[in-house]
Amino acid sequence: MIRSLTPTQLVVDMMLAAFFGVVVVSNELFGGLGPTRQDTLWGIAVALIMTGALAVRRWSPAISLAAAWCGAIVQMLPGLSPRLSDIAIFAVLYVTAAYGTRLVFWLGFASSLVGALVITLYLTFGPFLGGGGISWSSIPSALAVLVAAGFALLLSWTVGALVRTAIRARQNRAAQVRAESEAIAEQERVRIARDMHDVVAHSLAVVIAQADGARYAIAGAGPDAATTALSTISTTARSALADVRLLLTRLRHSEESGPQPTLADLEGLYADVRAAGLDVAVDVDPAPRTEPGAGVQLAVFRILQEALTNALRHGDGSRVDVALAWHADRVDIEVRNRVDPAARVPVAGSTAAHGHGLIGMTERAQLAGGRLGAGEQNGVFVVRASVPIENAS
Repeated sequence: MIRSLTPTQLVVDMMLAAFFGVVVVSNELFGGLGPTRQDTLWGIAVALIMTGALAVRRWSPAISLAAAWCGAIVQMLPGLSPRLSDIAIFAVLYVTAAYGTRLVFWLGFASSLVGALVITLYLTFGPFLGGGGISWSSIPSALAVLVAAGFALLLSWTVGALVRTAIRARQNRAAQVRAESEAIAEQERVRIARDMHDVVAHSLAVVIAQADGARYAIAGAGPDAATTALSTISTTARSALADVRLLLTRLRHSEESGPQPTLADLEGLYADVRAAGLDVAVDVDPAPRTEPGAGVQLAVFRILQEALTNALRHGDGSRVDVALAWHADRVDIEVRNRVDPAARVPVAGSTAAHGHGLIGMTERAQLAGGRLGAGEQNGVFVVRASVPIENAS
């Protein structure tokens, strides 16, 4: 019923309506359209009603349409001839189509048709023309009036309908742009969250393992072992801090690149896990024939990083077997470690797979165009992934 307008729109509408009111009232007073004083008063009443309809046309098209019909009825009651104030009807029909609700939109269309019929009957057989009855000679003129009135009223309504279509199209485009921007932002947040998890989770797992080792070393193995463990904690924490700072820089400046590990960093990854007390056996067969793309290297590193982190967290602390097979079109990854019965890992792809690590590994493989499966088999947790080389970038 009521539309929200800006202060500027309200001021413009009020000023336009005030100007229109001055013109049409002055026309009633000095234009000589009312042969009697009573006709002049009726004409002023019509002018004021139409001015009100014009003033609220954008604020409330429904009220404006109702006021226009009231003005028309007031004009027809004393049998007044067409007035200058009737011009407001065209503006009212325009806004019903352009800004009205669905109901008001169709009420405006119906008003155009009914209005054309009423105008025809009133002008052809109205009291101010003598109230002549229907005859064969009056039918052609009635049809001409009907066509002219219908064309004028429907033209105003149609222009409003076209404006309405343009407004809806612009709103749809804006909504589509917003949705695309939100989707891109969400993808970026997910990617950054995945990178943060990969960096922080692995580093913290190593730090925790080393801290436990240092505590036991102080109690039994002596200060040298404790010093080595604390040195590993310091190195790992510094490296994680540097990676986090790069990621935060990327959040502030989109043009900056975040940490992008490569296959050359795998030895450092293995060394960190071995320093945390986990025996890592690596088998690469066959070896890569050429240097894989950056996307493949990143996916392989992150999958191995998370798989080894899970082994640190949930394994029994014994051997971890890592197998890499670099084929011409893909690289196959397999990581196996015995599971600590007290720390079961959910199976990737199952309803229990709520861990960020397994989700992250699966997303890494899928983003690179590959697939990943993880689950426990006879007390051994196995992560298998296959990443295509030619499709990843």
